[in-house]
Amino acid sequence: MPSLLIADDHPLFRAALRQAAIACVHGCAVSEAADLADVLAALTAAPDTDLVLLDLHMPGSQGLSGLAALRGQHPGVAVLVVSAHDEPRTVRRVLDHGAAGFIPKSASPAQIGEAIRAVLDCGTWIPPDLARAVETLAPDPRDTDLAARLARLTEQQYRVLALIGEGLLNKQIADRLAIQERTVKAHVTAIFEKLGVRNRTQAGLLLRSLDLGEPTRVL
Repeated sequence: MPSLLIADDHPLFRAALRQAAIACVHGCAVSEAADLADVLAALTAAPDTDLVLLDLHMPGSQGLSGLAALRGQHPGVAVLVVSAHDEPRTVRRVLDHGAAGFIPKSASPAQIGEAIRAVLDCGTWIPPDLARAVETLAPDPRDTDLAARLARLTEQQYRVLALIGEGLLNKQIADRLAIQERTVKAHVTAIFEKLGVRNRTQAGLLLRSLDLGEPTRVL
């Protein structure tokens, strides 16, 4: 029985995705999360989840950062991005960061169901009206390189990196994560080495390169 996780901070859209998933995949188990922390916790608790339907903008995740976290920490779980950002270049970046497909928030229930079935069958899915434009765009080596570097981080290292991106100091990160400051320092050293950066400013710039700006809400 396939298991799906719907990750979106808007309850009405979660309900629409749930209805479409249940209608297209008989007997599937569907769970929900409203922020990135809950998404990662749910996948840790249920690592055999087959598919995540991921909104790019929710608490704890802006732009491609949530996708990067999922692909780095749970590489065996397929991800379908659901977003109002439906520009071809954004879709290309989503694919370069490891998503199996892209669903615009304007998609019909039939399209959502088609996308879910395609990815559960180990395929990919992009809306037909976007596919040709996306295919003409070459992958950006900066995105593919960053995705590979972020994938080297452990789950805890990614949490530390996210807090570095918020401008927190080591002691503040230690307090937030309930760990010792020396442990944070060890994580920071490992993060810099894995990402190929020399300082917190450079690490923060890498994270900001994943930003996409605020999308237009589609209900």
